Amino acid sequence: MIIILMITFRFNAYSYDFSAVDDIVSGGIINNAFPGAQLLIGNKDDILYSKCYGNYTYDEFSRTVTDESVFDLASITKVVATTSAIMKLYEQQKFNLTDKVSAYIPEFGNNGKEDITILNLLLHNSGLIAFVPFYKTYSTKGEVLEAIYNIGLDYPVNTKSIYSDLNAVMLGLLVEKISGMDLNEYCKQNIFIPLDMHSTMFVPEDKYKERILPTEMDNYWRMRLLQGEVHDETTSILGGISGNAGLFSNATDLYKFMRVMLNNGEYYNPYSRGLKEEKLFSPEIISLFTTKYTDVAYENSRALGWDTKPQQNSSKYRIPCGELISENCFGHTGYTGTSIWCDKDRGLIIIFLTNRVYPSRENYGIRDIRPEIHNAAIQIAAG
Repeated sequence: MIIILMITFRFNAYSYDFSAVDDIVSGGIINNAFPGAQLLIGNKDDILYSKCYGNYTYDEFSRTVTDESVFDLASITKVVATTSAIMKLYEQQKFNLTDKVSAYIPEFGNNGKEDITILNLLLHNSGLIAFVPFYKTYSTKGEVLEAIYNIGLDYPVNTKSIYSDLNAVMLGLLVEKISGMDLNEYCKQNIFIPLDMHSTMFVPEDKYKERILPTEMDNYWRMRLLQGEVHDETTSILGGISGNAGLFSNATDLYKFMRVMLNNGEYYNPYSRGLKEEKLFSPEIISLFTTKYTDVAYENSRALGWDTKPQQNSSKYRIPCGELISENCFGHTGYTGTSIWCDKDRGLIIIFLTNRVYPSRENYGIRDIRPEIHNAAIQIAAG
């Protein structure tokens, strides 16, 4: 009897009818865009809707996705871990955004990269190439870092924005240099533990792996199914901890983080001996890092580390956050099929996690599903 009451309470707790969103996600599973998903829609005060869909794989007897299931976040690592760590250190005045990267990592300051600043890395206008398949050539962390340190520019600094994993790798290294801590440990102590994000981690221990949805059947490099180990090849060579990828989490934990971002940096600390309300970031720092940066000589949708609403004409694909989201928004996507977005004007958070790369990355059905989910969620929640 108690169990029935608990289930009924949760069902009735949602005052919006999100069945249209359910249909879109379920349609994605039926059409093999992804085997499983988590969706969470909320605001700074509460969760408006949360639901799990599908299974870990397409196999008949595969585990069902639950609230406790965990996803490889891929590039969401760049904002939840790396950019957040940079925000903390910047607020503590440990560096200036205009500082040259080479002032902290001298090995990086060559082949035209001498004047690249921390701001350039955050805006992805550093001149670094979009992507390098390091796994085809190198096998150790030292080799990959040496290659990045010695790489030349792909285009002149400050002239355009080219999204690059290399920028985030360098930001992760800067966090370590400036803080004196491993990126994983810094984020754990300063972000994940304070926010009680108990399912968020780099390099998951074996005891967590059965909760993690598998990503790709790697038939080209590692020659095994990837489950509980990072999908990104560069991060794998770097030991599973990098500024560009490697973080695992779920919608519940990510909501705790995004809620803080929408609530002027404030969070409830049940372990505090004094005031229960504490701040992860100041409102000014959140605004600085999540507002579209305009002081550039090219069309830009980037904030600092975060993305904002892209221009529709900047890609042949629909924008992942949907056309209805306000211009005053911030978010990010991940290659494995993950996304987090916040519409600041509407005070709305939308978290959508999938393992769309299972069993192969050659599956791009999510490109049409993501914008539809965000548009439908906004229409329903905004009334």
